[in-house]
Amino acid sequence: MSSGRTLVVGDVHGCRQELEDLLEAASFRAGHDALVLVGDLVAKGPDSAGVLGLVRRLQAKAVLGNHDAHVLKHRAGQPLKAHHAQVAASLSEDDWRTLEALPLWLDFPEVNTLVVHAGLLPGVALKLQEKDDLLNLRSIDETGKGSKRVDGGAPWASKWAGPRFVMFGHDALRGLQRHPYALGLDTGCCYGKALTGAWLDSRELVSVPARREWCPIDG
Repeated sequence: MSSGRTLVVGDVHGCRQELEDLLEAASFRAGHDALVLVGDLVAKGPDSAGVLGLVRRLQAKAVLGNHDAHVLKHRAGQPLKAHHAQVAASLSEDDWRTLEALPLWLDFPEVNTLVVHAGLLPGVALKLQEKDDLLNLRSIDETGKGSKRVDGGAPWASKWAGPRFVMFGHDALRGLQRHPYALGLDTGCCYGKALTGAWLDSRELVSVPARREWCPIDG
């Protein structure tokens, strides 16, 4: 791949058409620019397999999201909720390999930026972060304890003081989040809102509307 720019995109959740819309709006150049997804590639939207296929065709990078992890439980023989089981039934062997290869974070030291799905606990070294926080963290309470809940305290990213800048997703209820050392990109595409990306170098935003509401916001 030629040396181009890198576009980091929020939670796609199976919304392949909206991802294609966003790439067009961003004037993304396949084979030249690079695509990075913040996790939750699958579930809730209509075409999880299509998203994974597009990831492979574009040689995109992505981190593991909590819904990706839930679907992967199928490979371990664990029972799934109905909507995750439906996704699992739609996946090819190539799709499973794509999901199984997803890391918990991506590091872009040239721009001092990390990409994670949900969040990082302030004051904890990256390699010591818990998987559960990387996949589910939303808030920090007054004692510094992490929470999965939006009402569990302040946004974790508002407490993140660097020095690494973090791009993340997962928190559709709060939507776009801009903090001194973090940028939250989950703008609720599967809930009928928008799909948002940011160029890694400039952090310039690109957004397109969802084509429809694919599931209720508490779904």
